Amino acid sequence: MRRITISSSLAALTALATAHAAELPDAIKQAGALRLTVNSTYAPMEYRDPATNQLVGLDIDLANELARRLNVKVIWSETPFAELIPSLQTKRADFIISGISDRSSRRETADFIDYLTTGPQFFVLADNAATSAIDLCGKKIGTTRSTSFPVEIEKWSKQNCEASGKPAVQYVPGENSIDVRNQLKQGRIDAAVQGSETLPYAQQQEAGKYRVVGEPFAIGYQGIMFRKDDAALREVVTEHLAAMIADGSYKRILDKYGLGAHAVAQPMMNAATQ
Repeated sequence: MRRITISSSLAALTALATAHAAELPDAIKQAGALRLTVNSTYAPMEYRDPATNQLVGLDIDLANELARRLNVKVIWSETPFAELIPSLQTKRADFIISGISDRSSRRETADFIDYLTTGPQFFVLADNAATSAIDLCGKKIGTTRSTSFPVEIEKWSKQNCEASGKPAVQYVPGENSIDVRNQLKQGRIDAAVQGSETLPYAQQQEAGKYRVVGEPFAIGYQGIMFRKDDAALREVVTEHLAAMIADGSYKRILDKYGLGAHAVAQPMMNAATQ
């Protein structure tokens, strides 16, 4: 089923690309700018550089390169993660590229162009006794409340803990990934969950502090999120993203952040199955 979905997505995108060269909507052309908003607490996707306080990250680099090819600038703003989708719906943002997962529940009013593989993954403090994910049954697990991870944790717990007669994990909400890591360091939770693409950076920044437990327990995609009625913008961004993949500039950006293994072969529309 997943293979069919991806193939259909690629076929649709190929048809769009070959039918005509997509163009930016007139309003964006006239403004000469894309208005984009991010939640800057999700390193290395988007964050404030501790040394310079500049907004940096993989998504920032991708969006800036797309804008360069579209001959416009980016006007960046920041918002809590829970406000990302409302900022798109109210047209405060032209599209969202901010570590947001493609999910079927988000597609009633939006479409995703998927550009990065992802998946929730458990991690603990380095001195934690857990050697495998099953050791976390019955433990307090923290993650960002406004992501898809609370649902994924509950699903994992039912399939791996409760089905085996072990106690369910105890979900503890956090405001963002920084808050969750602080709860872990303060001993308020036993383990945490973040996207697999963020953990190498966290381990690098606080060497010896964290240890990953197991593999990602679900597989999905991060996507650029567009309003459904904004097909022209979606098409032109997809066309240029495909060109970036083809000429290697996309891979160079991913490699800069140590995430080359998370690359996709082509942009995919609404490809996630969950």
